[in-house]
Amino acid sequence: MNEPMPDRLAVNPKSPFHNADLLARGVGIRFNGKERVDVEEYCVSEGWVRVAAGRARDRHGNPMTIKLKGEVVAYLQESPAPRAAAVGEETT
Repeated sequence: MNEPMPDRLAVNPKSPFHNADLLARGVGIRFNGKERVDVEEYCVSEGWVRVAAGRARDRHGNPMTIKLKGEVVAYLQESPAPRAAAVGEETT
């Protein structure tokens, strides 16, 4: 259950560090003790994450990012429990 996470992972499909299968399973990032959901790329060994800098875009339409340094912990998120049917919903 405790799989080793890659040292470096990126959301951008053009990056050599992109892993679509792993991202589809759900990757969580804890940066300096706080949960982050806006991480574009991370590197555990070098201790940094890249996050979008507001709404700014580069000339190719990709988000402009800034590098933040600190303690990075990457982990696989647990799969969510099956949702119970709400009141009034039909079940098939």
